[in-house]
Amino acid sequence: MPRLRVPPPVPHAPPLGALLRRYSAGSALTCEPVDQGLLNRGYRLCTTRGRYFLKHHSDPDTADPAAIDRQHRATRRLADLGVPVAPPLPGRDGRTVAVVGGHAYALHPWIDGRHRHGGQLTLAQCARLGALLGAVHAGLEQVMPAHGRAPAARTEGPSGPGPAESADPADTFALIDDLLARVQRHRPADSFDELARHRLLERRLLLARHADRRPPCGAAVGWVHGDFHPFNLLYKGDAPAAIVDWDRLGVRPRAEEAVRAAAIFFVRPGGALDLPRVRAYARAYRRTAGATPSHLVAAVHRVWWERLNDFWMLRWHYERGDTRADPQFPAASALAVWWTRQYDAVCDAFAQ
Repeated sequence: MPRLRVPPPVPHAPPLGALLRRYSAGSALTCEPVDQGLLNRGYRLCTTRGRYFLKHHSDPDTADPAAIDRQHRATRRLADLGVPVAPPLPGRDGRTVAVVGGHAYALHPWIDGRHRHGGQLTLAQCARLGALLGAVHAGLEQVMPAHGRAPAARTEGPSGPGPAESADPADTFALIDDLLARVQRHRPADSFDELARHRLLERRLLLARHADRRPPCGAAVGWVHGDFHPFNLLYKGDAPAAIVDWDRLGVRPRAEEAVRAAAIFFVRPGGALDLPRVRAYARAYRRTAGATPSHLVAAVHRVWWERLNDFWMLRWHYERGDTRADPQFPAASALAVWWTRQYDAVCDAFAQ
């Protein structure tokens, strides 16, 4: 498994003067960092002309101006289809990507809204969420180029693997041994080290027991958002107001994105999935996206295997000293264990 390439965050003040000269957005009054999000940096910007979201594309894997421009075109076209998005504003030259001092930026309208976890949604709202993701997938199929001309999917990091070969247990066993050695060397030991060691040993046993269930390569693919989770969806009241952060836009198995999103939206603090909410979400997704129950069951198996072999949060913590994902680790690590025990029930929730 390759090392993650995203560097730890470093302080960076956006060059507001140079940026705003490229837009008809007035002069800056205030600029405050937005503290949610793991990779790119964002700022709440107030100017003499209004309020904006200034995005600094700082993740080296997605900061290519051509890739950002592709994301921007996709959101503009989805907005024309009625999908709730916040397309970027064009500069004076008509471009939506501003490169200043080697850094790429985009200016978006500020969307008043809040993030909502799946546990805060009614069953009807869960269905609306599934239908929304289905509409995203169906819309992208209309507005994006044929799959054969698509860029390669990113295959590492918090969003999980693309439509590549599934994880090899031999590689995972080696990674577990390496992480256990890092935990053992960490001083002073703390409660995170204790939980990490417990989960690594537990996962090693689970993986040994289920190593013969490795899924085959490949799956039906299409254009996907790539990072559909609660921090990338804003609500106004009970309705979705905007899907944000399209940096992982790419061609991947669509049904797997639906399962992966549900495993984030509907995981409870103890690591169990809220299956009634999953069921309402999955029914609406299948209806809107045209997916079959068998598509979702196959995706459940591949994402379960992904979770069983996934240690990106521990790699951030021990390889890079980056603790931003630490609060997610208790529930995420417990989910793999619970999912293995409740495998059939999870498949039924996505297929019924």
